[in-house]
Order: sequence, then C-alpha cells, then structure tokens
Amino acid sequence: MAESDPSFDLITMGRIGVDLYPLQSGVSLAQVETFRKFLGGSATNVAVAAARLGRTTAVITRTGDDPFGAYLHQALKEFGVDDRWVTPVAGLPTPVTFCEIFPPDDFPLYFYRQPKAPDLEIRAEELDLAAIRAARVFWVTGTGLSEEPSRSATLAALRARDKAGATVFDLDWRPMFWNDPREARTYYAEALRHTTIAVGNLDECEVATGVREPRACAQALLDAGVELAVVKQGPKGVLAVHRDGTTAEVPPVPVEVLNGLGAGDAFGGSLCHGLLSGWELTKTMLHANAAGALVASRLACSSAMPTGTEVEDLLARGSVRG
Repeated sequence: MAESDPSFDLITMGRIGVDLYPLQSGVSLAQVETFRKFLGGSATNVAVAAARLGRTTAVITRTGDDPFGAYLHQALKEFGVDDRWVTPVAGLPTPVTFCEIFPPDDFPLYFYRQPKAPDLEIRAEELDLAAIRAARVFWVTGTGLSEEPSRSATLAALRARDKAGATVFDLDWRPMFWNDPREARTYYAEALRHTTIAVGNLDECEVATGVREPRACAQALLDAGVELAVVKQGPKGVLAVHRDGTTAEVPPVPVEVLNGLGAGDAFGGSLCHGLLSGWELTKTMLHANAAGALVASRLACSSAMPTGTEVEDLLARGSVRG
C-alpha cells in the first residue's frame, strides 16, 4: 500500500467462494432444479456487510485462476469491497458451496474445496503488514487456522497487528476443514492471545475454551486475553462481556426465517460498524442482532446484507414483516 493510500476501516482475512443457492425451499438438492450464484465466504461477507453500512473495507484472500474467480472480483467491486489483496492460485479451482433450505432452522451446507481451497494458500511473506496494522478493525477467522500456509499467515498478521485498534477473531468453527479437529484449541488459544475481541456461537466457544455455558464461555475468552467476548446464543440472543465489567445481553429480533445462512456475517459487519462508531455495547449488540435478522429473512448472504437505514427501520418496528 502506498503512503498516499488511506487506511481502511476494516480489513478481513479468510474464506471466499461462490455460493450456489437453490431457488426452491423445503426440498433436497436431489430435487432442486434452479440455482442462483452469489459471492460467499464468511470473512468476505463480513467485509460486504460493513461496506453496506458505509465503511471502507478490503479482504485478504485467494481464488482460483478461473471464471468463478473473475466473478468474485466483479462482485467485490460491485459491493464496494477493495480487492487488491485477492490473488489467484494456479491449479486450484475457486471453491463452490451449495446449501439446502429447510426453514426455520435447518440449512445444510455442502463445501466443494478440493483438492484444496485457494483461500488456504494465503502466505505470510505476501501480506501487506503495514496495511493490516493501519486498519481500524482487522478480522480473522478460525478457518484460516485450519491448514498451512494460511495458519502461519493468520498468526503472522495477528502478531504484526499486536492488538492495534480492534482486532477481531471470529471463532468460525468448521470441523470438516480440519485434518484433526483436536488440534484446533491450541491454534485458537494462540490467536486469542493476539486479539482484542472474540466472536462465536456456543459450539465455537466450546471448541476454543472447553466450556459451553454462555457466561463461562465469555469469562474463558477474557481469561485467554481478549478485551470483549461476544457469545451468540441463537434463539436466546447474544451475550457480550467486556473486561471492564460492562455487560450486554439482548434478545433476538423476531423474524420469519427464510435462510439463516449469512446472518452471522451480517452480525459481524454490524459489530464492526458499531465499534467504529464508538457506540456503547448494548446499542452495538442490538444493531448487530437486527442486521442478522434481516439477512435471515432473505434468501441470499452477500447481496442480502442490509443498509443502515434498513437496520434502523427494523429496530424501530421491532420485527421483520412477512
């Protein structure tokens, strides 16, 4: 990054791919006849979500050198996400993910990331560490720790960042991405030492800490080194606990769920927006919950990310209209 380039509000690092979502709900992939393609990948969707809220964002990731990779660059630009650190990997195809839609709470995912996903080929020596240090918020994911060289690159970025600004670790537990899931806690612990904020659901918190009760999870994450622990509890809402003792526990926004996938990424983008805005904790959690609810009420992930006006309107109404 040249000295004249501005620093970003948010840089995310991690997964990218093409989501192929069925246009039929309530049937298995065996019966689905039509699909629509979308930009996908959790770290990428968080960058999109924050961009929709007016933030300057970029993503560090890799694609295949193929037509789907070209599509992802096009989509990132359309969403206003800087793609300068999205590079191709020769010989590896851009990942594709299919889902099935069985509302309200069953959305199986089928990842096609063989022989290896290009986003796991991020290399430490290719990182723009100055840009990573300069970003107001930096976001990494658990998937980035699942395999080399991405694991070393993720940890190198966190060490270089040295807890500058807000450094967020999305626990993002996907057991199918790990050769040996039992290794995860060691690498999660190392990442937590270098982050200021941890975000995860109860399953993810249990992988990282070994405990599952929400407040115990939050305390374990604080003990591991973060300043703010955000524990997502599904239908019970979200619990956020800061090291200074500030606590926020807010219920979910009532919503008729169409597709729950992507709601967590909308939550993440909104969380970053709240951090950047300097909001108090409860306001940030309410906004993030509402952003997630809006995406859950829509088919897509990336293209479903809400604007600030949409989130504020939902908060004023109190629920998503069917």
